Amino acid sequence: MAFTKVKQDDPKAPCISLVGMAGAGKSTLAPLLAEALGWAHLDTDRHIESYYALPLQGVYDTYGRDQFLKIEEHLVSELMLHRTIVSTGGSVIYGTKAVAALKRLGPMVHLAVGEEEFLRRVGAGHNRGLAIAPGMSMSDLYRERQPLYRAAADITVRTDDRTPEECVQAILNKVNFA
Repeated sequence: MAFTKVKQDDPKAPCISLVGMAGAGKSTLAPLLAEALGWAHLDTDRHIESYYALPLQGVYDTYGRDQFLKIEEHLVSELMLHRTIVSTGGSVIYGTKAVAALKRLGPMVHLAVGEEEFLRRVGAGHNRGLAIAPGMSMSDLYRERQPLYRAAADITVRTDDRTPEECVQAILNKVNFA
């Protein structure tokens, strides 16, 4: 998908939001992409942590899964940004208001990683603030989220077969800057 041409240095340039599973590379690629563009970077997990003055796992443990998802959706849906790379928590995809807000900010990039690589990178997901329903396996979580990411994404970039620098270049190649 091509986007309306924007000038990369335009103060009102749209954001680029990164979505995907834990371990897909959102936190790694976002600062690299921001640096390449000369833009800011916002990690929504860090935003939640700063708002609640707790580590992400602490927010999750304090409020539980359902309330955590509402918190994430609320805080992300209120973002008003330009020229920013937004790296999201993997569960942001459950919040329809959050997804709509991210799409209004600019293109959404799904950082895709295969299930085996996801399991290798994340393991059991301990202390990651991972929003997983009781009794659900990591594979179940992976399979549940994939169609949601695909439906929301404007761009998909595989991250398990490229270096971070190659991923950044692939994203830049798919976003239409003047």
